[in-house]
Amino acid sequence: MPDVVCLGQFTADVVVNPVECLPEKGKAIFVDSISLHNGGCACNTAVALAKLGISTAVIGKVGCDAFGDFLIKVMNEAGLDTSAMVRDASVTTSTTTVLVSADGERSFLHYYGGNAKMSEDDVDYDIIRTAKVLHVAAAFLVPGLDGEPMARVLEQAREMGVTTSLDTAWDAEGRWMELVEPCLSHVDMFVPNIEEAQMLTGKQQAPEIAQMFLDYGISTVVIKLGADGCYARTGDDEFSVPAFKVKNLVDTLGAGDSFVAGFLAGIVNGWNLEKTCRFANAVGACCVSAKGTSGIKSIQETMKLYPVEA
Repeated sequence: MPDVVCLGQFTADVVVNPVECLPEKGKAIFVDSISLHNGGCACNTAVALAKLGISTAVIGKVGCDAFGDFLIKVMNEAGLDTSAMVRDASVTTSTTTVLVSADGERSFLHYYGGNAKMSEDDVDYDIIRTAKVLHVAAAFLVPGLDGEPMARVLEQAREMGVTTSLDTAWDAEGRWMELVEPCLSHVDMFVPNIEEAQMLTGKQQAPEIAQMFLDYGISTVVIKLGADGCYARTGDDEFSVPAFKVKNLVDTLGAGDSFVAGFLAGIVNGWNLEKTCRFANAVGACCVSAKGTSGIKSIQETMKLYPVEA
């Protein structure tokens, strides 16, 4: 039985590094590397959880194509339970071309692919009911589940006694609260980043943003602040946790998803919230020290590099 089920976006990432500008039409620019990695919020979080030693299952949709084969292979090799993944011959696997600048920041060219065809009918509740946590990653990137369908999935999971967690992504279509609000009353833990949280609420400061989400009945709000760490708030407590200094920044691809994996690992292990947030920052620091999620280490190795005791 898995401790965590990750439901949502699964994508093959084609990472190009470094990219400072696009070539003129008909011209070429030479780069240092082009590489293929697992991607998508649910996939990244699940793979990071497996590397941390957390039993994890995944639910999503990919095609019966080379990119789909690649993602399933990577997840199986990581030790994930992929039995609830849907292979659909009528779709092609979602793909993102990730353009990484010299300072590690990223730009994306994204193809929805199988993620656009994921629906409630594809959700395996039998595997969800066996888990401690259902983590949905991420709102705005799985169109067939966004809004009311996602709310119903979260509601049913909670009725099964499963703790629910939700992450968001940037909403390129500007729907924001229209799609997320139906879900919030069925969420136990909400982990957006600050830019997304600002767009959702219309507020700018983390404390007032978190309070707005707590008013929906969410018990724990953790806002990712990137290089500034994170801000956490519950009904009884609030605090900020600074990020760890990283000596060798490679790229930030998957950093937010890795943070969430560290956070969920702390929850599964029963740690207090401050230690959990410090560890989440540590996992994020490991991630940005290598390409994709390849820098993620075991819990013990992570703690040696970045002590997390409060």
